[in-house]
Amino acid sequence: MSQELKLRIVSAIVLAVIVLGATWMGGAAFRIVCAVIGLLIYSEWSTITGLASRVVGGNAFGWFALAVIAGNTVFGAEDLAIPLLGGCVFTAVLLTVFNRSGTWWLPGGILYAGLSCVSLAAIRDDDHIGLAAMLFVFAVVWGTDILAYFVGRAIGGPKLAPRISPGKTWSGAIGGASAGVIAGAIASYSAAGSVGLWTVAIALMLSVSSQIGDLFESFIKRRFGVKDSGRIIPGHGGVMDRVDGLVFACFAAFILAVWFSVLGDGSLSSVGAFLFNR
Repeated sequence: MSQELKLRIVSAIVLAVIVLGATWMGGAAFRIVCAVIGLLIYSEWSTITGLASRVVGGNAFGWFALAVIAGNTVFGAEDLAIPLLGGCVFTAVLLTVFNRSGTWWLPGGILYAGLSCVSLAAIRDDDHIGLAAMLFVFAVVWGTDILAYFVGRAIGGPKLAPRISPGKTWSGAIGGASAGVIAGAIASYSAAGSVGLWTVAIALMLSVSSQIGDLFESFIKRRFGVKDSGRIIPGHGGVMDRVDGLVFACFAAFILAVWFSVLGDGSLSSVGAFLFNR
């Protein structure tokens, strides 16, 4: 086993212990992790896209916006999360439109990093169903990621998106999606004692969203000619490199839960209830 692989394994174990520990504890511990993830994502995004040099004063607003969103995630009211995020993104859009040196990477970064904070915190919430929902998402995303890698290497075949990520194949994508559905079904059965068609459909949707998130981050890095989003995680790169699939899966679960709430009675008790109680 190479030294690089050993480093990756150790880093992965440490990260898993921290994330799963915070997930189990819930409450302030998990919300702090969400806030830190959002801030680190914005830091890497702004570095990759060169916001400091592209936007006069714009990156300062980006940091202010993320600080507000992260602060509300830790200390604020859940009801303010969406209005705050929307207001920050809208203001960034105005700055982009009316600033000659503006760039759409500014509102894009605020939305990507801010929604990471909001959606992760909303899924975990503070109750038992929130814990089950978060573990369900982890199972789907991790199952997808692991099997997509091994199936893709073992079978190979046509490339999934050669211009964005030459290493990914259709066989890996299908294998990953299958593994994500199986992992989600196991997690659902462990938590609720049953697996329905809704669970399978949600697991498949989250698995596909996770793979789209992976491709999106690959597109960003290829667009700006960088190999890794950062160097904060030994052997792995940056935070965006590790959570790209997870945050897109969380985006999908959160946005769909809000959408179904709007179409229904207008109330959203929790994202976990949406994932399990259909």
